[in-house]
Formats: sequence, C-alpha cells, structure tokens
Amino acid sequence: MVLTSPRVDVSGARAGGKLAARWRGAGAALATYALLLLLWQFADRLFHIPPAYVLPSPSAIVAGTAKHPDALLANTAVTLGEVLAGFALGVVVSIPLGAGIVAWKPVERVVYPMLVAFQAIPKVALAPILVVWFGFGPGSKVTLGFVTAMFPIVINTVIGLRQTPPEMVHLMRSLGATPWQTFRLVRVYAAAPAIFGGLKIGITLAVVGAVVGEFIASNRGLGNMLLAANNAFDTPLLFGIVVVLSLLSIALFYAIELIERLVLPAPLRRAHEIAPGNER
Repeated sequence: MVLTSPRVDVSGARAGGKLAARWRGAGAALATYALLLLLWQFADRLFHIPPAYVLPSPSAIVAGTAKHPDALLANTAVTLGEVLAGFALGVVVSIPLGAGIVAWKPVERVVYPMLVAFQAIPKVALAPILVVWFGFGPGSKVTLGFVTAMFPIVINTVIGLRQTPPEMVHLMRSLGATPWQTFRLVRVYAAAPAIFGGLKIGITLAVVGAVVGEFIASNRGLGNMLLAANNAFDTPLLFGIVVVLSLLSIALFYAIELIERLVLPAPLRRAHEIAPGNER
C-alpha cells in the first residue's frame, strides 16, 4: 500500500487572500478620504479659516455647485468633446511618429530635438497663437489638447518599441517574417503596455490643454465657467468646477486603463509591471 498525502488546493485560498487584501486597501483609502473630508468640513472651527471666501466647506461647495446643474452639464459636455478630439488626434499622430523615430535614425535626429524644444514651451504661451490661427471656436482648444497630450504618447511609444526583447526579433527573422510582420506581431505587442502608459498620461494632459485654451478665448466650456465664477467671486462654484475637472480626468484615466485590461492579456501587463523601474 502506498500512502499519499492529500493534495491541498491553495489557488482558491490565494485568490481569496488577494481579494481580502484589496478590500482592506479600499476600506483604508475610503476611511482616509472620509477623515480628510471631515477635517475640511470643520476647518473653520479647527483652524480658524474663514470658509466663505478662502476655503468653503464640502457642503458649501456641493450647495453652490447644485445651483447651476444645467450650465455645469452643458459646459462639461463641451470640454469633454474638446478633450476627446484632441486626445484622438494625439493618438493618431503620436504613435506613428514614435514608430518612425525608432525605425529611422534620420527621423530621430531631426524630430527628437524638436519635440523636446516644443515640450519646453509653456502651453499657455501657445494658446494666443492658436486662437489667432484657429479662431475662438473649438479648433484652438482641440489643437491645444493635442499638442499637450502628444509628448508623453510619443516618448512612451519610443521607449516601448525599444524594449522589445532582441531574441523575439531574431526568432521572427529566422522564421522568415517580414519587417512589417515583426513590427506588427512582436514590437507593437511588446510595446503595448508602455504605449498605454503614455495614453493614460496624455488623456489627463489633454484636459489641461483644453481648459487652458478655454481660459484664453471661449464662451463655452468649464474653463470659461471658471473665469465667470472667478469674476463673480463665487468661491464655492470655483471649487465645484475644479472637483468636476478632477473627476473628469480620473474617469478618463480609468477608462483608458479599462481598455488596456480588455485589450492586453494579463501576463503581458504583469510582465510590464514587474519589469525594472516599473515595480508597484
């Protein structure tokens, strides 16, 4: 008779442990946020801050913002449209540009310094020029969102394409694959996590670019609404619009992350997360 020890399935226990750890982390984060909101709510009593015009309480911000639901919704839709248009243009231009920089040295020598120099220019200084070129309509805001989002997408595309394991490229060559097949099936696949990282940065910067454009010249959008609230000295509404912009950026960021999880297989994402320099 051969005695065998019973097998213990630890996969379920590990999954349960990970799920419990996530719930504990989420609970700790929510408790921290709740504590910060409570401190903010009673900041006038605890720190003697006059809340009416310096730091309105969260309840005052909600009440002040709730007075303008239609205007807030309409201006949010305008800003969101400008952000998405500028971001889409950035994706269409930046990813092929990054691929061109990696594929051809002359393109890298010419374009890379220009990109760095262009990124060094404050985007608020570009806004008046874009208004002259594209007018007071959405074109100038879309363009500013595009130029603001472009740089991180290009850089992450270049970094991702250059991190392709050489052995995978050699294997494709040994199998008789064409350069295009190698690029499409190996390089883009390996670079996808880095590209998505650039997209997540770019979508938040596109929000900044669109709002800056609305500051300079517009009669619609959250940036214009911010200026109107500032001129009216409506501090609760100012804070409310800032909160809406923050929530908009967060929602767009996690929308890109959701697309990444749907498009990329889990092993590829995990390999990128544990790569040197990407530990979480």
